[in-house]
Amino acid sequence: MRRVGLVVNPIAGMGGRVGLKGTDNKVEEARHRGAEPRSPDRALEALAHLRNQPEEVELYTYGGAMGEREARAAGFSPVVVGTPDGEETSAADTYEAVRRFVNEGVDLVLFAGGDGTAVDVAETLEELGEETPILGVPSGVKVYSSVFAVTPRAAGRIATSFNRTETREVNDIDEDAYRGGDVNTELKALASVPVGDEIQSAKQIGGGTVESLAAAVAAEIEADEATYVLGPGSTIDAIKAGLGIDGSPLGVDVWRTGEVLARDAGEMEILESLGERNVVVVSPIGGQGFIFGRGNDQISPPVIRRSELRVVASKQKLSDIGVLRVDTGDPELDEELRGWQRVRVGKFERRLLKVV
Repeated sequence: MRRVGLVVNPIAGMGGRVGLKGTDNKVEEARHRGAEPRSPDRALEALAHLRNQPEEVELYTYGGAMGEREARAAGFSPVVVGTPDGEETSAADTYEAVRRFVNEGVDLVLFAGGDGTAVDVAETLEELGEETPILGVPSGVKVYSSVFAVTPRAAGRIATSFNRTETREVNDIDEDAYRGGDVNTELKALASVPVGDEIQSAKQIGGGTVESLAAAVAAEIEADEATYVLGPGSTIDAIKAGLGIDGSPLGVDVWRTGEVLARDAGEMEILESLGERNVVVVSPIGGQGFIFGRGNDQISPPVIRRSELRVVASKQKLSDIGVLRVDTGDPELDEELRGWQRVRVGKFERRLLKVV
């Protein structure tokens, strides 16, 4: 029997679809913009697949919104090791949950959150001098650490099927600098993580030149009358520069026939800006291959379903990632997106890469 400790950060990822690029110190603003919790649904999806695995699971969790609700909704009768002090949860609650999981001798700490939650879990284990394996259900806006499964479903499968672990990095970024367009990652901890094909890599920062690619794409966009939803990242930022846009390097901008309709837009602003024909332009994350679900939650399933998709990337980036990945939060849409995708890699050249 596998003993799994589940902790959910109920506010993780709330800032994504409303364009806040994170939730650190922004919970009230996210709620004001209409944000809804994301991690509970993703935890529930992981638990549904955990429950269907051949090996029997004894599930430990923390009370209320930090895992108990999702565990019971998924059909488990969990051992509840404690309860948050108040309605608003904090990092201290995560620390306490992990400490109690260790006391119970769990085989794995499964957490639903983003990089901040990963740091809280890993640092607690380091303070305790424990090497209990951890695994993240990706639920945050930014997921730079290499301790997450590629999807919630994968997390559920891996939680009972792994038979060995390896040491991986837990990274985090300064969200205020991130909102200003700067990506400054910092190694926060090392953690023991299950070994498997469905564990994501740490996000790579930087890459090769993309000037000719960006210029060619920008020229085609300028000649088109469609509404363009331009995602975040350095490759797309070069396209924005080619269009003469003072865009948001790490946000989503909407452009049509020479006019910026929305800058650093959230989901609702994007939807309100869409026209009769729409095109989403994204670039995969270096080292990971995600085109949806990491840092661009504003480009939500409703936006994607109303749009054509164009993927652009440098040849070097494609050689580093091998495949493309999607994690939109909508399993049916993820399935629709899987298969071969044409990727623009140069002024004229395109390559086929599989979305898995």
